[in-house]
Amino acid sequence: MIRLLRPLLLSVSILLIAASTTVPVQAAEPPERPNAAPFNHPGVLVSKGQLDHMRSQVLAGAQPQTAAYEAMKASASASLDYTPKPRAIVECGSNSIPNNGCTDERNDAIAAYTHALLWYVTKDDRYAKKAIQIMDAWSAVLTDHTNSNAPLQTGWSGASFSRTGELIKYTYSGPWAQRNRFEKMLRDVYLPEIRNGAGCKNGNWELIMMDAAIGIAVFLDDRAAFDKAIGIWRGRVPGYVYQKSDGPLPKAPTTCSLDTREEIVDYWQGQSTFSDGLSQETCRDFGHTGWGLTAAAHVAETAWHQGVNLYGEVRKRLTDGFYFHTRIENGAPVPADLCGGTVKKGLGAVTEVVYNHYHNRLGMPMPTTLRYTEGKRPAGSNYFYAWETLTHADNP
Repeated sequence: MIRLLRPLLLSVSILLIAASTTVPVQAAEPPERPNAAPFNHPGVLVSKGQLDHMRSQVLAGAQPQTAAYEAMKASASASLDYTPKPRAIVECGSNSIPNNGCTDERNDAIAAYTHALLWYVTKDDRYAKKAIQIMDAWSAVLTDHTNSNAPLQTGWSGASFSRTGELIKYTYSGPWAQRNRFEKMLRDVYLPEIRNGAGCKNGNWELIMMDAAIGIAVFLDDRAAFDKAIGIWRGRVPGYVYQKSDGPLPKAPTTCSLDTREEIVDYWQGQSTFSDGLSQETCRDFGHTGWGLTAAAHVAETAWHQGVNLYGEVRKRLTDGFYFHTRIENGAPVPADLCGGTVKKGLGAVTEVVYNHYHNRLGMPMPTTLRYTEGKRPAGSNYFYAWETLTHADNP
């Protein structure tokens, strides 16, 4: 009798779940995979399906991917004559002063990723070889990042290098003789600098560091590093974007102990009134806020490709964060109680990934974010993100 009832109970449960959700059945989110399950490759920020869709759109001349591809191809990062500038020690102080290799490393990492994307679209192995050349140049000499900005610098460059390595390793069948050396560099030079988070630094630091950490973890098939990056992310996002359900004050990140109202207000750039979507860095400037928000989305996107639904855990928090800032960027008046009535705009082209997930995968209406996103197309490259109109626009 029990065996006969089980199929009926299962059917009833499925019907109840379907009736209670507003998300279309075809957009249902995948179940979380067991911890022992192998990683999906390629699966750092972009999946095989997304890469194939990107390529087919460009080959068909479809928009907005084609315009994005042409912009990428015309950039300095795409030149086959690009020459990397590696060094053994990258020294980066506050605001990259001193700047001993900081800009060079970031630019080289983005150039490597650019060539990896060009390889995938064109199947011209000159681009794959150029990406490998850049990765090999750095893995041959780099031993450390130093000075006060070392963790952030490592996050910026590590995010792009991990995407490049993943794409080349799992889509290019040509030789990469020094791949093990590159993997060792990510494991021994990059990961130790970022894996434990950023403590009480501004939140974009830790989110960018986790963007790199989760990418490196997937590329290296390092389950412990993957789980640790997710754990720190889970503790940081609620401490970066406020929700009224948090109570009268924002939460403290798990890596930063803040015990009093005075400490929290100071950490939130002096802002003492809080509303849904406000970020810990809103009253600093929208540029750093955009970095934090998109890094949070990058971690969720990579986790999604590995069967972990971080997006679902912070759905309202993350969509409110983007709405709050894109609304003002689109021209809405700044409330008098926000940052003294004045904000520093400049969120950046940081919305493609989050819009693609919540709107194109899940069907959520996001007209304010869409208006902002379309105004920034085709998205270019900056520090640790690149060409996301090409990779993620209308690409669920």
